[in-house]
Amino acid sequence: MPKSLSSRIVAYEALQDFIPLYPLYQLLFTDHGLSPAQISILFVIWSTTAFVLEVPSGAWADTYSRRKLLVLGALLSGLGYAAWITVPSFAGFAIGFVLWGTSSALISGTFEAFVYDELAARDCTDKYAGLLGRARSAGLVANLAATALAAPLFDLGGYILAGVVSVLSCLVQAAVALTLPEAPPVEPAQPEEDEPQPTSTRVALAEYWSMLRAGVTEALTSRPVRRAVALVALLGGFLAFDEYFPLLARDAGASTTWVPLLIAGTVAAQAIGGALAGPAYRLPAASFAVGLGATAGLIAWGALSGTAWGFAPIAIGYGVMQLVIVVAEARLQDSITGPARATVTSVSGFFAEVFAVAVYAGFALGSLWFSMSILVAALTIPVLLTALVVPFALPPAKNSVSTEVSEA
Repeated sequence: MPKSLSSRIVAYEALQDFIPLYPLYQLLFTDHGLSPAQISILFVIWSTTAFVLEVPSGAWADTYSRRKLLVLGALLSGLGYAAWITVPSFAGFAIGFVLWGTSSALISGTFEAFVYDELAARDCTDKYAGLLGRARSAGLVANLAATALAAPLFDLGGYILAGVVSVLSCLVQAAVALTLPEAPPVEPAQPEEDEPQPTSTRVALAEYWSMLRAGVTEALTSRPVRRAVALVALLGGFLAFDEYFPLLARDAGASTTWVPLLIAGTVAAQAIGGALAGPAYRLPAASFAVGLGATAGLIAWGALSGTAWGFAPIAIGYGVMQLVIVVAEARLQDSITGPARATVTSVSGFFAEVFAVAVYAGFALGSLWFSMSILVAALTIPVLLTALVVPFALPPAKNSVSTEVSEA
């Protein structure tokens, strides 16, 4: 793959996370009079939008230009952030979340399928894990940079300036997407001249429903794909850990000044783990099972240590988990054989969101009786159980020798 193309793919992912409003938006809401209940309603609106559109948008990406959808996704998120700073009210914030949720659904699945098929068109899908890992790492680094930039931007121009920079990042992201190529789709079979020609609208709808059905069917009925979808969904749901790291740090006695630095350590470890996914891609599944098991032990150890130093093993464990996630995502793409690649990927994304919500609900309920350190340590139990199924659920590396025949 040309270096310039891989650089643009990495830049697109990085710009998606270079949003200085991320660490400020909850403060923006409260400073404009929203109650905790109203903010919770906004999160429900956001999550519901992403849930409802996740799989249908994947089918759209399999029947329409993925490049154009990546452009649209970037523009919609920019419009969402613009709504927050121009209409700072509950209605404006709700509109912003609907746009952001729609953007997330459009990009999720579409981006991965776009990258994989571009590599397939150049006969270099073996580069996918490394490229996806670099892109994910660039996004994490960009998120760190935007977080560091948020405070000085707020001091200079308040929420408006932070919002303007966020919108500009989205516009640049859309511009980058416009420069991306797009592998030509497979030519559909042409109907006989005697056959009646359906209207273009009917053809488009028929293609859409056919692709949606094909993607969901492959995700649920093909054994290797079904296992990979479930594994990627579980691993993605475990990223809900980081929503509770600030509270864990506070419980460990870290000052407000130190909390962001401890969190930055976990993000940096994720970036390193993602960057190592390419070289680690061809390791046997047992290696990733051991790594995920080690992740469970490291995070549990760090959480139960009761000190800020516990974030050292937590960061290492989180970095290893990111490596496993990227490799699992890459091998999921390798296992997909049907035409609905984005749809299948979106099915995995949908269940990852469902699992994350279950984690949030578990923390909310468990917090009535247990401390944050106990809750974080408890979440490592399903991580450990998932490690046990990795050798059976993780598809083999592409082109690797396997003695097993895949079963449909």
